[in-house]
Amino acid sequence: MHATPGRHVLADFRGVAAERLTNPAKLEAWMIAAAQAAGAQVLSAHFHHFGEGAGVTGVVLLSESHISIHSWPEHRFAALDIFMCGQAQPELALACLQDALAPESVRVTTIARG
Repeated sequence: MHATPGRHVLADFRGVAAERLTNPAKLEAWMIAAAQAAGAQVLSAHFHHFGEGAGVTGVVLLSESHISIHSWPEHRFAALDIFMCGQAQPELALACLQDALAPESVRVTTIARG
């Protein structure tokens, strides 16, 4: 058990191959797998692709809160937001997404919520 109800992990992924940031179906599958690896329960998901060669905005709603992504393939950049409470481990979700997206660099900020 953690001292606060939840942990909010903010991650900036830089140097991601553009083709990894433009496919909403792949991003959704990777994010659902990451949520499951973290021990979270997926409720639903919604992803929007902004068109050929453009980025994706997506969210996976969890019983424990959410995971979201906003991608800019033209900048090889993705901003991820992983907020989980209870026994779910957002760091495990982050590790899965880092494996899937293979960024050259990662900046992570973790905020205790509650």
